[in-house]
Amino acid sequence: MTEEEKKLTDRRFYKAEQEASFEDAHSHDTAQTSHPAYKLAFNDPEFLLRDELRPVRFQLELLKPEMLLEEAQIGSTLVMYGSARIPSPEDCEKTLAAAATPERKAVAQKLVDKSKYYEEARKLARIASSCAVVEKGLRQFVVCSGGGPSIMEAANRGASEVGAESIGLNIVLPHEQAPNPYVTPRLSFQFHYFALRKMHFLMRAKALAVFPGGFGTLDEFLETLTLIQTGKMKPIPLLLYSKDYWSRIINFEAMAEEGVINFEDLDLFHWVETAEEGWKIITDFYELDCG
Repeated sequence: MTEEEKKLTDRRFYKAEQEASFEDAHSHDTAQTSHPAYKLAFNDPEFLLRDELRPVRFQLELLKPEMLLEEAQIGSTLVMYGSARIPSPEDCEKTLAAAATPERKAVAQKLVDKSKYYEEARKLARIASSCAVVEKGLRQFVVCSGGGPSIMEAANRGASEVGAESIGLNIVLPHEQAPNPYVTPRLSFQFHYFALRKMHFLMRAKALAVFPGGFGTLDEFLETLTLIQTGKMKPIPLLLYSKDYWSRIINFEAMAEEGVINFEDLDLFHWVETAEEGWKIITDFYELDCG
């Protein structure tokens, strides 16, 4: 018996990664060992991708980001939602030049007009990241975005500009979707399931900033609003940027007038236009001395 094996703290069983290495090292070229049925279950991608294993994949997709975020000592997040199409100020001319018809030029101009919100998202991320709030050894208000382009890029970019880490929660889509270059590599995650991705957005969220966006942004915003309205989630600062845009998309007052929501529900979110205004709402809510 070796000295290592005599230690009371030594593991009695091999780790899974060691078992997997044994499988590779001790493989024999026979009909039995060559068949997929012989592979260790956790080391068999084809088996893990079977329809019957969906509950296991759900659990893995819940566990992996949770464990890595915990290891990174991230206590809470400032989640930033928004369009993947609004250009950065540097790309406005290119966006207009790419529009080939009068109709598309008109749409492109509206996107360009919203580029100011790219800058506000970038600025809000810089302000939050510069404050570097730490509580019980855990980092608070770490910027978290969907990891993609446009408003999401602005969020990660702002954090990166002040030397802070930020999170990106990407989703696998039929068309190409890659993380923007400002996401911290060790905090860049990819999801198959929208439901698990949205859960991770909110599990650590202590504030949400919602910028103009499409179906995805609307879905994320309304789900959060519903969770707070129904009491499934404790209230957090919910910042809604661009009253002009969102009032055209959703007539919240009309919903209250029709009786399908309460007038008090209109107080669940805040209309904001600037990064400073949004951060003040967050710091006032949590009584933070970090301006």
